[in-house]
Amino acid sequence: MGIRSYFYIDIAVDLGTANTLIIHNDKIVVDEPSIIAIDRNTNKMIAVGKAAMQMHEKTHDTIKTIKPLRDGVIADYHAAELMIQGMIKMLSKKKLSFFFPFFNRIIICIPSGTTDVEKRAVRDSAAHTGAKEVYMIYEPIAAAIGIGVKIGEPNGCMIVDIGGGTTEIAVISLSGIACDQSIKVAGNAFNKDILDYMRKQHNLVIGERTAEQIKIAIGAVWMDLAEPPEDYAVHGKDLMTGIPKIISVSYREIAVALEESAVKIDEAVLKALEMAPPELASDIYKNGIHLTGGGALLRGLDKRLHNITKLPVHVAAEPLQAVVRGTGTALKDIETYRSVLMN
Repeated sequence: MGIRSYFYIDIAVDLGTANTLIIHNDKIVVDEPSIIAIDRNTNKMIAVGKAAMQMHEKTHDTIKTIKPLRDGVIADYHAAELMIQGMIKMLSKKKLSFFFPFFNRIIICIPSGTTDVEKRAVRDSAAHTGAKEVYMIYEPIAAAIGIGVKIGEPNGCMIVDIGGGTTEIAVISLSGIACDQSIKVAGNAFNKDILDYMRKQHNLVIGERTAEQIKIAIGAVWMDLAEPPEDYAVHGKDLMTGIPKIISVSYREIAVALEESAVKIDEAVLKALEMAPPELASDIYKNGIHLTGGGALLRGLDKRLHNITKLPVHVAAEPLQAVVRGTGTALKDIETYRSVLMN
């Protein structure tokens, strides 16, 4: 192993609205919430990732928490750079190199609906780490690679990647996207739906973190689950009195809360299928629809989409990791996947 290997490393990054994952040598070395905490007086970062998430919605006048990405793209450029730098520092703590690591190549995945301005913001943030080469790859293509699809073959494959900020739906063939739909309805929208439902139906005020916990514990988009989760105890504040209280909520209530957003995903999937050329539609009929991203874990989503499309629906084995795994595969074999990479 040469000296260069100790100092220069290649990494693949899934810079997500909800979570950021970094992979190096086929191993996920960073898996943290996409959030930072900043000192308002000095404007310096005091925490990143899980440490910052623990402070979220519990801060005072001196500290503020920021989620730099919104709807899958960078909304706060300065905060995004600080967050990326903080995540990078985690790599040196994991001793991937003897000193602070330098980067030879970085590949970052982006939503398929990203504009040129948004692409430039992502590229510049990565370039400021000192990387010699920066590439970008669309999330649906990375997800397809991550679940083992041979994207270079003339065989249509439909990916539905439900992240934190966007749902990316794409029909992929011959290393390209034949047709796609990108909607800003995903994990964060589900959290807001739950938050609004609790306020309207139970006069209970809860925070984003609690809404996320409810979604993970009993989130569903189908009323008749074969293995229903137990009712969930929700802690919040009474809207009328302001006094803390606790109520019990069932998965069926959450299915009602998420119905409006789930319908939007249904419609986007149907629109993508409608746009697909006939020969690719025939492939999709045989291959089915592949669900990736955190939203794929919503109970009953596969049954719901199967009921609407009458097509086989497959949930990825590790849906949360599909995108970063695919990005890491592209990083290992850049020449093979060069046609789907952007500078």
